[in-house]
Amino acid sequence: MAYDEDLAERIRELLATTAGVDEKRMFGGLAFLVHGHMAVCASAQGGLMVRVAAEDTANLLTRAHVEPMVMAGRDVLGWIRVSRAGLDGRRQLQPWVTRGVAYASSLPPK
Repeated sequence: MAYDEDLAERIRELLATTAGVDEKRMFGGLAFLVHGHMAVCASAQGGLMVRVAAEDTANLLTRAHVEPMVMAGRDVLGWIRVSRAGLDGRRQLQPWVTRGVAYASSLPPK
C-alpha cells in the first residue's frame, strides 16, 4: 500500500516555511525530516507517524485516534501513529506536525 499523497501534500503545506525540511521515502511512506531527523511520516499503513519525546508516549496514547507505533512486534517509544480519522482537517493535523517538528528540531543537526 502506498502512502496517502493527499496527506503528504497537506504536510508539505504546513512545513512550507520551516527551515531544514527534506522529504525521503522510508518504510513505504514519505518521511519529512528536519535537519536530518525524521519528524513525521505519511505512513504506508495509513495515517501519520509522529516523532515525540519518549516520556510523552504513554500520555499521548490515551488520545483518540492515537496508537503505538509497532516495529518487529514491539512498541517503539518516542513514536506514535495517528489514524486517518484523526487527521481530517488542518486543525487536527497541524498540532501533530508541529509536535514532530519541535521534537526533531530539538536534536542536534546530522
